[in-house]
Amino acid sequence: MSVFDDLVGQRSVRDQLERAALAARSTGGPSENSAMSQAWLFTGPPGSGRSVAARMFAAALECTSDVPGCGECHACKTVMGGTHPDVEVVATQGVTISVDQTRQLVSRSFVSPGAGRWRILIVEDADRMSERTTNVLLKAIEEPPPFTVWMLCTPSPEDVMTTIRSRCRVLTLAVPRAEDIAELLVRRLGVNSEDAIMAARASQSHIGVARALLTDQAVREQRRAVIHMALSVRGVADAALGAKRVMAAAEAEVKERSEQLDARELADLKRSLGVDEGVRVPPAIRAQLRELAENQKRRQTRLRRDSIDRAMVTILSAYRDVLTVQLGAAVELVNSDFTEDVFRMARGSSAAQSVERMDAIAQARIRLAANADPLLTTEAMLVALRP
Repeated sequence: MSVFDDLVGQRSVRDQLERAALAARSTGGPSENSAMSQAWLFTGPPGSGRSVAARMFAAALECTSDVPGCGECHACKTVMGGTHPDVEVVATQGVTISVDQTRQLVSRSFVSPGAGRWRILIVEDADRMSERTTNVLLKAIEEPPPFTVWMLCTPSPEDVMTTIRSRCRVLTLAVPRAEDIAELLVRRLGVNSEDAIMAARASQSHIGVARALLTDQAVREQRRAVIHMALSVRGVADAALGAKRVMAAAEAEVKERSEQLDARELADLKRSLGVDEGVRVPPAIRAQLRELAENQKRRQTRLRRDSIDRAMVTILSAYRDVLTVQLGAAVELVNSDFTEDVFRMARGSSAAQSVERMDAIAQARIRLAANADPLLTTEAMLVALRP
């Protein structure tokens, strides 16, 4: 057994990481000719497993068994479980990773490891760093302490500054095959292979989404509602109603994921500041409560955008299926449970129209990422889908 066993469809990446983990032991640390480096850039599309691969590599580096990444020792289990004291995973809750957060991270990178051999810092969504934030990180990556390893995760190498990219060893993860994802789901969840392959295709090989489709009825219903709505738009009124439904689903998801977490964070902060429940907050510590409220608001903004973007990706997959049928491509449909609707749409439109619609969806995603109004952006996208 190895921590890398669940890194499906990434044979080349696995080989590189296993060689690096061995080199980190046999050479006594990184060197110019070593397979090991102290700065890594994990790239790949959503669902390819960037951050998972980084965690697996961290476990292999901290592993105490004869073969790195055994998956059985205490170090491997704590790293994969997120409790190892020398491995820190930074996942921003807001839209961006702030300069102050990065400075604190850099400071901690100079603290010697207490339990393992390495101090490992994994930055998920490193593409959410601004240029100013990245400059704070540059020196620490260029000249790290001998015990520190940086792992940055981004969709593509171009998402970070050239100066950062040139100082990292780049690993590019591919989109796994749906069959590989289905095999993993069968092994992990014990579901039947037919359901697993349908979920793998519907998620477009995104492991997390595929798992949610198999285990969460609400996620399945939301996907079906979004596809049905997108393939049924007939006019501006349908587009406006559909946009409101997408927004309502996003708000419901934000409320579900944030309500209890926000309340718990506020209670924990008050407790740490010595403020009892129901007692008036002293002026001296109100700034800390305001900062928490602002961070929570940024997290809600990101959750809302992510939810809307997932809906757009789902709609895009439906029109990809329509175009596939129109072109007569011999490939499996992503949304095989909507075969009848896809063929009906394919007969009622041309391939050129499908391409225009897919372009409109892609443009909407770009606008959403650029902080455009979510409701107006979604409405404009759906208007472009009408016959």
